[in-house]
Amino acid sequence: MKASVISTAILATAASAAPALVKRQSSDIDGTILNYALTLEHLEATFYREALAKFSAQDFAAAGFNESNFYENLKTIARDEQTHVDFLTTALKGAGVTPVAACTYDFGNLTPSTFLATASIIEGVGVSAYLGAAALITNKAYLTAAGSILTVEARHDAFIRQNINETPFAQPFDVPLDFDQVYSLAAPFIKSCPASNPMLPVKAFPTLSVAKNVTMPVMQGEFITFDVAADMKVPAGPLFVAWPLATGTMFSAAIVSDCTITARVPVSVYGPAGESFAILTTNATAVTDDNTVAGPAVVEIMPLAA
Repeated sequence: MKASVISTAILATAASAAPALVKRQSSDIDGTILNYALTLEHLEATFYREALAKFSAQDFAAAGFNESNFYENLKTIARDEQTHVDFLTTALKGAGVTPVAACTYDFGNLTPSTFLATASIIEGVGVSAYLGAAALITNKAYLTAAGSILTVEARHDAFIRQNINETPFAQPFDVPLDFDQVYSLAAPFIKSCPASNPMLPVKAFPTLSVAKNVTMPVMQGEFITFDVAADMKVPAGPLFVAWPLATGTMFSAAIVSDCTITARVPVSVYGPAGESFAILTTNATAVTDDNTVAGPAVVEIMPLAA
């Protein structure tokens, strides 16, 4: 198994290298986007810090993760995430925007194996979050800073995926997600946040999750079943499962039965592959926050064979 090591010299200077950001009008969306990114970075930094405090290199080796420098690379990822927190906090303060503080989180009773599985999801969501926000950033300095974090998060994701025997680069295009879609995936880990934190314009959609009897990865063309909450009111009329992609969202007809949703995974060389996302919607042509019913659910999909 292979892993890349990020220069510790760069890490040591990254926080102090935050761009000199000019204070902008309060109506500017950039400060909100950076605080949205900081919310995710706080979650990631805490996740790695708590896990590395709990598990030793020997714990991971006993679970089968004994590649040379594996534990050191995890510690490097943890330092990266804390550096991103420091970087964004400094940038926001420099721009006259109050940065959000860390929240209280619950990542469950993790083992080394479930830690890595969760890390893969969190890193993949982070990539999609930065990619989705990029189009909304108006300040070029902010955009460059966000882009430089995105590429590092993608390297983290590839390293984790390689070590849990998943394709490290399963598709030619990563998937952008919008604010509410990303927050819906992060919200289950967040238990409470400081009352002093700036309010962010985000909301969590009802949960959509892959049914427990589904074995992943699934293949394109297979039918997959999702669970929704028993108390969730499913709207009448046709429903669809949207599969967001950088090249255009694909849709499947949703079959509703009690608290389950079944849909066929689209088949296409540019279709969903690797860590993918499924969203229950009332629309078959465009998925928006207004027509989203539940989700996203995280689905691991086998890349289509050449």
